Amino acid sequence: MYSRILVPVEHSPYDACILEHVRRLARICDSSLVLIHVADGFAARNIGPLKLRDSEEMRADRDYIERCAAELTTEGFDTTAVLAAGDPATEIVAAAEREACDLIAMSTHGHRWLKDIIYGSVANTVRHTSTVPVLLVRSTPIGTPAHGVPVAAKG
Repeated sequence: MYSRILVPVEHSPYDACILEHVRRLARICDSSLVLIHVADGFAARNIGPLKLRDSEEMRADRDYIERCAAELTTEGFDTTAVLAAGDPATEIVAAAEREACDLIAMSTHGHRWLKDIIYGSVANTVRHTSTVPVLLVRSTPIGTPAHGVPVAAKG
């Protein structure tokens, strides 16, 4: 059904939930995985224009996504890690197309009501701009009630 799944991770406890969900889906579909983390701090957003070097945040993000990819590879998944910088929604949508993914599986927190109204949520923007189907999994950190409950799909 899905041969290549893009999985945005945010370097937070919420990642464990989406990765657990995607492991099951990828096994059923025999899918390869592309993990992406979009660094969006000041240095990441201005690395080109201001000729900044990698920030400590970007180095930590690179280490994190490579550890996640290595763990999945050890479990038998064909996994690629991508570290991007800039606007998360824009980079996720672009990576899905560039990496020839046929599904984006990402988590949503469902608790930033006021911020979502003012700024919009990454998941909502991806859902509305991607031409690739999007699976949203409402996440809570592992060990809390109702972690990993699918909330919406597009496609």
